[in-house]
Amino acid sequence: MVPGKVNPDLWNEHRARYLFARPLCAGRRVLDLGCGTGYGAAELASTAAQIVGLDFSAEAIRFARAHFAGPNLAFVLGAAPELPFRMASFDVVVAFELIEHLAAWQQTLRRVREILAAGGCFIVSTPNRLYYAESRRLSGPNPFHVHEFDFEEFRKALLEVFPNAVFYLQNHAAGVAFQALECGAAELLVENRSAEPAGANFFVAVCSAGALEAPPSLVYVPSTANALKERAEHIQLLESELATKDRWLAELQEKHSRLVESFEQLEEELEERNRWAATLDEELAKARAEIERLNAELAEQAAGYEAKIAALETEKDALAAWARRTQQELDAKLAELARCVELLHEAERTVEERTLWAQRLDAEVRRLEARLSMMEASRWMRLGRKLGLGPQVAGQ
Repeated sequence: MVPGKVNPDLWNEHRARYLFARPLCAGRRVLDLGCGTGYGAAELASTAAQIVGLDFSAEAIRFARAHFAGPNLAFVLGAAPELPFRMASFDVVVAFELIEHLAAWQQTLRRVREILAAGGCFIVSTPNRLYYAESRRLSGPNPFHVHEFDFEEFRKALLEVFPNAVFYLQNHAAGVAFQALECGAAELLVENRSAEPAGANFFVAVCSAGALEAPPSLVYVPSTANALKERAEHIQLLESELATKDRWLAELQEKHSRLVESFEQLEEELEERNRWAATLDEELAKARAEIERLNAELAEQAAGYEAKIAALETEKDALAAWARRTQQELDAKLAELARCVELLHEAERTVEERTLWAQRLDAEVRRLEARLSMMEASRWMRLGRKLGLGPQVAGQ
């Protein structure tokens, strides 16, 4: 609840509870349990001697301190049921729209009684579970409510902790106001009829451990209250929302039509793909049959290849044996050839030696022939031949 940020009905609904409690807080020490943004504690501070607002939300406490400062007003960060106060610290404790948010609401009620002074009172409110369930049947339960109460459960829970309690029903009541332009005084007439808790919006109780004087009923008429005008504005708002919803519905119907069209197109595409898939299945079956045939042929060819490989292996072994024999023979021939080459080298050396000897011998013959020619040509030899002296030369 941030002042100025909520609709008037909701604001008046919450503010009215503090206006109801304000007379009971006059001149007393007050704790506003679950104070939220602090607007209610500031309302009570106008009559209370001292008031403390407590909330578990640090953001709410910062807002309250920034917007509702006062000499008799303080805001504290804390949570129920662990309330950081001494016994009998307060004369009045208010807890509006809090206990339905607490899992430990029983412990909270007992702790409130401990911090109340003798003769103090506890003012508490909570929504009617039956009305709340009906009003929220479309939007669903409030996700922040842990435990909601019907009237009998609410009364029983309070009377188990506080011996005395006075109960009130809070409703938005329709009325007809006659308000003078110049005078602020007003007479209040309330139709006398029995209250019905089952149909109430909220339950409010004033509880005490001691004797309790029942506060009077309160009818709060906000300054802007004009039920017919507000209803007309509300109707206009609903009509605007209805037009918006009609526009949304038309948009949704258009989207639905497009979706239906897309769905039909997808169905056609799906049928086409199914036919294509069926064709693929047939081709796949044919391919599988062909693969099986090829596998059979391959197996037959593999058997033939294995036989050929076995024959080739045998032939290879025979060729290897022939190659080994041939290699042995070749090695022997190579050894023999090497011996022949060696002998040839020896013969070549012998020929070279004999050639050199023949060349020397030929040179010696030519030298001797030259000498012989010289000897024959000498006059001494001619004279010896004539005289029959000297050696006989062949051919003479």
